[in-house]
Amino acid sequence: MSESVGIIAGVRPTRMELLTLKERRELAARGYELLREKQDALVREFFTILSEAKKFREEMESTLAEAYVSLLNAKLVEGGAKLEELALGAKSPLDFEVETRNTMGVTVPIFRITEQEESVQLHYSLAGTSATVDKAAQKVRLALDKVVRLAEIEATVKRLAAEIEKTKRRVNALNYVVLPRINNTIRYIELMLEEQEREDLFRMKRVKAMLERKANA
Repeated sequence: MSESVGIIAGVRPTRMELLTLKERRELAARGYELLREKQDALVREFFTILSEAKKFREEMESTLAEAYVSLLNAKLVEGGAKLEELALGAKSPLDFEVETRNTMGVTVPIFRITEQEESVQLHYSLAGTSATVDKAAQKVRLALDKVVRLAEIEATVKRLAAEIEKTKRRVNALNYVVLPRINNTIRYIELMLEEQEREDLFRMKRVKAMLERKANA
């Protein structure tokens, strides 16, 4: 693998270049280790949140089922037309907010449902409805919270997965391309410098021999 990536284009076989490349190799190796540590931490966090998402999905489905049963009970007691009338007459006292937080260097969303001030008041008459309507409204509100929370968790899982893939590509690039190419270039420069030293030594010997012959003559 290291031979197939070749050497850095346009490199000059000088000692200064050799020192510069060795510094680059040290930085690249340090960056590789840091990215490996980040990748491992991201993977651990990913599987922790993935497990949380699985459990929370089961909770959400259970809560939705309870809300559905409560709505059916309210419909049986009040009638479908009455429930529709109550739903159409009710205002929407809920706001949806999106914020962000940092997890392992990844920006992930925070979804939040906030209640307006008037939400503390009922939007239908207690005298004209049964307790089944109140119970259904409470169950649906709880189910909505669960759905929003699960959406937040799953969005976090997706962003962590994307960051893991991005980090993995960078780790592989350093390990299989950048570092091998630097190492190949360093070996190339060292070989060239050794060749130059041998040539210099050979020339020095020839010059010395010529000067000795002249001196003897």
